[in-house]
Amino acid sequence: MSELALLSRYLFRKPLSKNLLFRHKSTVPTTSPSSAEFVNKHSGNHEFLHPSTFINSWKPPRDPKQAEARLNFLRRDYAQKVKEIRKAYIKEMELQRLEKLRKDEAKKEAMRIANEERKAAKAAKKKAEAIERQAAEEEFWRTLMKEKAEKLEYWRMREMKVEEKKKEKKELLHRQSSIWVDESELEKKTLEAIVDTTAL
Repeated sequence: MSELALLSRYLFRKPLSKNLLFRHKSTVPTTSPSSAEFVNKHSGNHEFLHPSTFINSWKPPRDPKQAEARLNFLRRDYAQKVKEIRKAYIKEMELQRLEKLRKDEAKKEAMRIANEERKAAKAAKKKAEAIERQAAEEEFWRTLMKEKAEKLEYWRMREMKVEEKKKEKKELLHRQSSIWVDESELEKKTLEAIVDTTAL
């Protein structure tokens, strides 16, 4: 493509619309005053660690033996610090393990106590129900025996009334008859009187 054609395309190209220009400006990231204020406030409140003395502490000496000795010292110091950190880590892990074990034991103990209380409540409920059931059965048997005694008393009183009526009839026959009658004859006369009374 020739330079003339490129120049003509550039000159006769349509200009960008206002919407596209506005959209392009809106997509550009800008820092708001609130975010900048938050960063400044956070930087002011944050506590930074002290600068490490180990960084940039190496200054190569001129004597190779002195350099080797210093390097060995730094290695021993580093190994000792790592050892102390490992001890502290192991101690912290052991404390966490003991704390977890204590919490687990406390949880088990609480569950055991809750189970015992639930079993005790269940046993007390069963005992109360058994007492109520026994009281109901005793009341039932008392009522039954009372009704039975009342029925027996009713039949006994009825028999007594029947016997009294028989005696009254015997006495009536004795008063009406002037002839002495034997005991065997008396029963026969009584039956005859009863039959005669029924016929009437």
